[in-house]
Formats: sequence, structure tokens, C-alpha cells
Amino acid sequence: MLDLVKKQAHSALKSAVVFAPWLISMYVFYWLDHSETWTSETPHRGKISVALLAIGMSVSFLIWSYFAKRKQK
Repeated sequence: MLDLVKKQAHSALKSAVVFAPWLISMYVFYWLDHSETWTSETPHRGKISVALLAIGMSVSFLIWSYFAKRKQK
């Protein structure tokens, strides 16, 4: 029973680590959008938004790939 709980906790921790960069990028986007930093007239706002979210998703994918490759060994 304890082994099962340990495996589930390890899996939950790995999931949190994998999703952290994506969640951080989403929070930064939210913070920029709701602060006085960005306005609707900010140049290239859409491109920066897409790049910010793409970076977070890419880093999450790279971390997930690392864990998946490690699991295969």
C-alpha cells in the first residue's frame, strides 16, 4: 500500500514539474494583460503572446520528453 502511495506521489510531482513552465508562462501573460504594462496599443502584442505561450509549452514538452526517455531506460 505504501509503495502505491509513493508511486502516485512521484507521478504527481513529475506532472507538476512538467506543467510548471506552461503555467508560469500563462501567469506571466495574465499578469502582463492585467497590469499597466500592456495596453491594447502595445506593438506586436499578439506575436509576443503567442511566443510566450509557445515557449512555456515547448519547455513543458521538453521536460516531459526527458522524463519519458528516462523511463524507457
